[in-house]
Amino acid sequence: MLKAHRINWAVTIVMVILGGIVVGSPEQGGVDVGEKDSSQAETPVLKELTIRIVQDNYRCSDAMETAWGFAAYVTGPEQRILFDTGSNGALLLRNMTRLNIEPDAVETIFLSHVHADHTGGLVAFLQQHADVDLYCLKSFPARFKEVARGYGVRLLEVEQPRQMCRDMFTTGSMGRKVCEQALVLHTEVGLVVVTGCAHPGLVKMVERVKALHEQDIALVMGGFHLGWAKPGEIERVIQALDRLGVRYVAPTHCSGDRARKLFGQRFGSRYIEVGVGKVITLADLKRVD
Repeated sequence: MLKAHRINWAVTIVMVILGGIVVGSPEQGGVDVGEKDSSQAETPVLKELTIRIVQDNYRCSDAMETAWGFAAYVTGPEQRILFDTGSNGALLLRNMTRLNIEPDAVETIFLSHVHADHTGGLVAFLQQHADVDLYCLKSFPARFKEVARGYGVRLLEVEQPRQMCRDMFTTGSMGRKVCEQALVLHTEVGLVVVTGCAHPGLVKMVERVKALHEQDIALVMGGFHLGWAKPGEIERVIQALDRLGVRYVAPTHCSGDRARKLFGQRFGSRYIEVGVGKVITLADLKRVD
């Protein structure tokens, strides 16, 4: 199945080169979230999910190195995912070694947005392992995409919401000043949403996920972009996520100390403190009545 998957993407890339077709749209083989064949009809599908934070400016393990930026390794879906690549490739690879993650285990790289604290480790990683599907936004600079293709990746440009495999989705590009996509995973306990920085607005991104998938949201984790927000603004975000039925939150990276504290106070036992070295599984996302 994996071989056939890679052949299909190879054919798609050839079509792009020859005919200028935009990769990833439903018309060219991308799967729109409204389309499901018989193998995709049963949702939620993930009975196992593990997220390991590989780079962060917060620390959950003394054995790990910190730096401004974010990267996480996701297993459980049909493809093993590296979500963002942090700011420093050497640090990224060292932390992966500490977490017993081999670069060649990664099958998909998902880049939330183009900022260097989320893409800075990409080249160092590709020098180790480039046999991957790389999902980036269509709005990424042409030079960035040219360099990535130069390493032999299968580059898949994202503009609209789409399904990447049976249990893995993107919100599609959101925002104007800074375009960003979030990763959405279907699990047996609800949706898991991973954000890089939530530049378009955390609430707007979660609202889109809710509208697209119409399922309960078990967890929202990642950068919430509230590091410079005033308490009142943070409170409004907390209240909005509560109205949207978000059960657990795990803010990190650019979320800010004040926001992490307030989320911890308001969500209580449904707040997960995270940083580099943290491991989250579905066992941490018990249903809350």
